[in-house]
Amino acid sequence: MDEVIDINSDLAQVVRLALAEQSEDVRLFVARLVRRYRTEAPELAEQLDMYLRAKVSRSAAPLRKAVQRPDVSRPALPIDDESRLSLLKAFKDAPDREPPLLSAELEESLGQLIEERRQADRLTSMGLVPTRSAIFVGQPGVGKTLTARWLASQLGVELYVLDLTAVMSSLLGRSGNNLRAALDFAKRTPCVLLLDEIDAIAKRRSDDTDVGELKRLVTVILQEVDEWPSTGLLLAATNHPELIDPALWRRFDLVVEFKIPDLSAVKAAVKRFLGPDFALFGRWLDILAFAFSGESFSDIERDIQRFRRAVALGTASDAEMIEEFIRSRALSLSHQGRIDMAIMLAKQTRLSQHAISEITGVSRDTIRKYTGEPTPTKRVAKKRAEA
Repeated sequence: MDEVIDINSDLAQVVRLALAEQSEDVRLFVARLVRRYRTEAPELAEQLDMYLRAKVSRSAAPLRKAVQRPDVSRPALPIDDESRLSLLKAFKDAPDREPPLLSAELEESLGQLIEERRQADRLTSMGLVPTRSAIFVGQPGVGKTLTARWLASQLGVELYVLDLTAVMSSLLGRSGNNLRAALDFAKRTPCVLLLDEIDAIAKRRSDDTDVGELKRLVTVILQEVDEWPSTGLLLAATNHPELIDPALWRRFDLVVEFKIPDLSAVKAAVKRFLGPDFALFGRWLDILAFAFSGESFSDIERDIQRFRRAVALGTASDAEMIEEFIRSRALSLSHQGRIDMAIMLAKQTRLSQHAISEITGVSRDTIRKYTGEPTPTKRVAKKRAEA
C-alpha cells in the first residue's frame, strides 16, 4: 500500500510539472525516479529510463493563444537544487472566494484575525501587533487548507504552501537549507504561508526514531515562528497534534481547532455541494444530514458529487442513489442509530416498511412501535372489537 501511495505521489509531481510546462524539471525528476525505482520496481525504472533517453522532437512548438511573457513583477519561487522542484506552491484567489464552512466559534476567531490585519495601524499605535502565527488542528477533510486560502483572499495577499516533497532531500543538511530558503522567501513580502502537515517535519525532539536532520528542522521552525514579521501570517496545519514538539505549541499565537461538523453544518454542506441539483435531492436533506453525521466536509462532497454524476448520466435515480447510500451507512450505525434512521425514513418518505426494514436492518415491528402504527395482530383485534 505504501508503494502505491509513493507512486501516486510521484505521478502527481510529474503531472504538476508537465502542466506547468517545466520540461527540464520533468526530465530531472524522472531521472531521480529511475534511480529510486531500480531496486523496488526495475521494470518501471527501465521503461522510464527508455523514455528519458528518447530524443524529443522540438520542431513543432505547441500552439498558443498568445505569447506568454514571464511575470517580472513576481520573484521566482525558491527551488531545491537537486530536484529543481519549487519549494512553495503559490495561490492567488479573488476576494470574493466562497468562504469555507465553519462553526460560529471558528468564524468569530478567524473574523478577529482578519480584522486585526485590516486595523494593523491602529494596533501599532497602541503598542500592539496583530496575530502573526496560528496552527490549525483537525482531522483530514475538515477545511484547514481551504480556510488558509480563504484567509489569504480576504487579506488580499498570496498564499504560499510549503511543498514537503520538494523540501525533504536525501542529502545531509539540504532539507534544513531548503526550509530556510522557503521561509526567507515568504518573509520578504506580505503573504500567508502555510506549513501543511507540519507534524511530518516538527516531531518531538525526544523521539529517538528520528534522525538528527529532522531534529534540526524543528529548531529551524522554532526560530522562525519566534521571529516571524507582523507583515505576514504564518499558518501551520496538522492532523496529528500529539506528534508535534511541545515547544512549538507555545510559539504559535493562536490554536484553531477544526472539529467534525455538527448536524447544522452538515446540512449546510449538503445544500452547498448539491448546488443546482438541490431541487431534486432537497426532499432527502434531513435523511442525508443524519447519514453523513460524523463525516468530514471532503467526504460529504465526494459522495454528493457521486450522486449528482449518476443522476446526470441517467445511470440511477435520486431515490436509488440515496437508498444505496443509506444501506451502506446503516452498517456503521449503532442499533439506536439504525432505529432513528428507520423512523426518519418511515415519516419522511414513501418507502414501505418492508423496504425500510431491508435498508436499515430494523424489524417492521420495531418500526411500527416507534411510529405509533399498530401491528397486524393489534389491527385484527381492533377490527374484531369494532365488529
